[in-house]
Amino acid sequence: MHSGPSSSGALSRHLRDRVRRWSSGSAEGQREVLLLLMMGVTISFAVSVAAYDLVPTPAYFVWLIVAMLLLRFRPLAVMTGWTASLAVAAMVLDGPINGPRAAILAALAVAVVLILFQSSRQRSGLPSPLSEIMLAELKKRLQAQGTIPPLPVPWHVESAMIAADGVGYAGDFLVADLDEEERYLELILVDVVGKGLAAGPHALQFAGALGGLVGALEPRELMAAANRFLLRRHLDESFATAVHVRLDLTDGRYTIASAGHPPALRWHQAGGGWVVDNARGMALGILPQPDLDISEGVLGPGDALLFYTDGVVESRTDDLDVGIDWLRDIAGDAIREGAVGSAQRMIRQVTRGDDDRALLLLTRLEDASRARG
Repeated sequence: MHSGPSSSGALSRHLRDRVRRWSSGSAEGQREVLLLLMMGVTISFAVSVAAYDLVPTPAYFVWLIVAMLLLRFRPLAVMTGWTASLAVAAMVLDGPINGPRAAILAALAVAVVLILFQSSRQRSGLPSPLSEIMLAELKKRLQAQGTIPPLPVPWHVESAMIAADGVGYAGDFLVADLDEEERYLELILVDVVGKGLAAGPHALQFAGALGGLVGALEPRELMAAANRFLLRRHLDESFATAVHVRLDLTDGRYTIASAGHPPALRWHQAGGGWVVDNARGMALGILPQPDLDISEGVLGPGDALLFYTDGVVESRTDDLDVGIDWLRDIAGDAIREGAVGSAQRMIRQVTRGDDDRALLLLTRLEDASRARG
């Protein structure tokens, strides 16, 4: 009596395994899909021979489109050859080739050429749906690197980001680390040269390298190691700006190391305004030993640090200082409404454009129980 549900579960697992195998882009998965598609075309051919009007030659275009979406170039070439051959054979067996039928065959030949050309131009070597899956995985891994662990009261960290032109894959990323004793928090905000999809692969590689360095090296040594990583790649335009903050959660002491990044902003609760931090340095990946100045300070109750990428403050019409002054104004209004949620309130006022934009806010809440979202 229980064979039905058991069989259904086994079938479901089997199908999921086959889908996962296909989504991996493996040769075995591609062979399985190719075999299924060729079987489908063969069945269509059998129906065409028996009753051509039910499955005429134009119906084979559907198989070509499905194959283009599911197969890599080599199995796609086999599939298109098989499909075109059976489509032509079905027409020939049904009757003579007249004018309209000749036009259909010409269209079929053009479709085969265009499909194979498009597949050969895929830089990833994968069909479009699999390329989308890989991009989604890239985005997921970048976001995972920047997951900020829960912090003890009264500390609060939040970030906000807008990718260039809304593509969803940014060259700006965040790396976070909290030590096992939950005493030291380290955050690195990075802006890889490029934007959107073009910067995505570089950002993923660099994020992986920084993820292995953060928490293991002192700020100056960490920046030096990151610089060597970029120089070893020997790629054109393989450089990045970065800002690193290390915070002692017990007493609020911090250090900031900036490598070519726009200056951090410090919110003084007592003064009620943002002050430009003096940490400066050269971008990573340009010189073997870039200059690096580190700043230090202490965050008191209600104080905050704001980090951001150049896309937030730069424009074609204004210089950087004008952009920083604008950010200080909107950031002041946002944090006065409450530190919690202020990063999103700031980023909503940043215009989406041709560069990635990211904000990172680190706050020592004055009264965590009364913080407003």
